[in-house]
Amino acid sequence: MASGYGLNGGPSRCFPFWQELLACYVVNTTTDDIKGAKVCLPALEDYYECLHHRKEKTRAIELQRAYRRAEAAHPRENAPRPGAIRNLGLLNKEEDTKEVLGTDRSIGARNGK
Repeated sequence: MASGYGLNGGPSRCFPFWQELLACYVVNTTTDDIKGAKVCLPALEDYYECLHHRKEKTRAIELQRAYRRAEAAHPRENAPRPGAIRNLGLLNKEEDTKEVLGTDRSIGARNGK
């Protein structure tokens, strides 16, 4: 375990989980018998999750996979194509900007050029 101090001097983010785990071990084990430590497995699992975030990362990956599968199964009807993305006149294509906006609102027209 680390020192127990966080970045700003207070307790670290996992220190409460460590205290819970330590209390469980103190209550459920003795110097002669450590079989009571099995009772503390949920507390140990919570502490490790706080330290390493393995379950959280796994869940995020699963959610991303499910989202991508759903997106592939039902593609958007009006999704923009790469060639149809508006350039807003940033790449010296004022004609395209005029077509998109429908008026003479290109960058040069607004700046008096």
